[in-house]
Amino acid sequence: MKPFKKKSLAMLLLSCMMLVASGCGSSGSVTKEDTATAADAPAKQEEPIKVIWWNSMSGDVGKAAQQLVDEFNAQHKDIVVQAEFQGKYDESLNKLKASLGSDNGPSLIQVYEIGSRFMIDSKAITPMQQFIDADHYDTSSLEPNILNYYTFDGKLYSMPFNTSNPILYYNKDAFKAAGLDPEKAPATYEEVADAAKKLTKSGQAGSSFAIYGWFMEQLFAGQGAELINNGNGRTQPATSSLLGSDAGVKTLDWWKSMVDDKTMLNLGRKTDDTSKAFAAGQIAMTLDSTASLRSIVKAAEGKFEVGTGFLPKPDANDKGGVIVGGASNWILNNRPEAEQKAAWEFIKFLAEPKSQAEWHINTGYFTITQKAYDEQIVKDNMAKYPQFQTAVEQLHQTVPSLATQGAVMGVFPEARQLTETAIEEVLNGKKTSKQALDDAAKAITSKIEEYNKTVSK
Repeated sequence: MKPFKKKSLAMLLLSCMMLVASGCGSSGSVTKEDTATAADAPAKQEEPIKVIWWNSMSGDVGKAAQQLVDEFNAQHKDIVVQAEFQGKYDESLNKLKASLGSDNGPSLIQVYEIGSRFMIDSKAITPMQQFIDADHYDTSSLEPNILNYYTFDGKLYSMPFNTSNPILYYNKDAFKAAGLDPEKAPATYEEVADAAKKLTKSGQAGSSFAIYGWFMEQLFAGQGAELINNGNGRTQPATSSLLGSDAGVKTLDWWKSMVDDKTMLNLGRKTDDTSKAFAAGQIAMTLDSTASLRSIVKAAEGKFEVGTGFLPKPDANDKGGVIVGGASNWILNNRPEAEQKAAWEFIKFLAEPKSQAEWHINTGYFTITQKAYDEQIVKDNMAKYPQFQTAVEQLHQTVPSLATQGAVMGVFPEARQLTETAIEEVLNGKKTSKQALDDAAKAITSKIEEYNKTVSK
């Protein structure tokens, strides 16, 4: 019995060891039936490229911008645009300056037109022309007088986005009551002054213009006059201001004369104040942006009909026009190449006729492509707001020149504030037009010189 027991015990132990080995093997072995090789596994899906877009669009305009972002993202699964509001133009540009040299900045940024010189001098951007050339992108349908501002040395540096210019708004009902032709806007300084006298009565002044440096810049361009030397800073960097030239003195003398004879109210620097006074019937004429057209017409509904006219000139024969205002989009060159290309795709989308049509009717800004005017929603909007035809015609009738192309300088925000201070000094009787503008020009020139030193380093 003993030999049997030893044999049986040995067999039992062997069987157990085989079972254990079998169990371990089944859990760690690779079989064709239940496991795929790494080569057979599906490739990991790449994350979409994120494009950070810093902008200064808030309120209803911000909602319109976000709508375009959402539409783009829905059409492009490989790109995600993230719009980030950065405050007003000045605030946004200051944040960009603080971010330069780090990875904390955006892929692209919306910058107001007077920030263009700084953006180029910063050497932090990839010119838009580089993407246009590489992509063989057709710019022939884009508005030439809009592209003109953002073009330097034959290259487009940024893509215009929200664009406007100033026009004259007037109360047609008040014109009728004063014996003026409601279908004919005053076109010259003298005609505006004469109309203002006839329109002034108890409870209503003939006009009011906000003390806004942009208006002075535009009134220079209307005369074909340059604001700074060296071809408005375009043939080479500007070195001095021309604010105290005959164009400036003539304009400010005209402005002051209407304040002196009480046919124009001085309501300060805010265009919101003049537009509210216009809607309330307290003034019969004002200057404002084309981007404000819908809100101005809407505010006057049920009270009076709004008329629109070109920006007035000293003489009807002056060969000038308007400069585009607003902002454009710039691509930052410290971002990866794939990210920059993704930003370019978004910029192309924003320039499409459908996108521009939506942007135009929802905001009042110009379309940057002429093809958008063929979109039915734009035709319908033009029928509802025929006053906008004035803005379009003024843009199209502007003859390209260094004056209408617009001045560029690295200290433009400061220059605009100094111009506004000069206007205030004159309207408040503290200085003559010549003295105030010469003083402002001297201060602006000094700031230009300081800026140029920093750029040349």
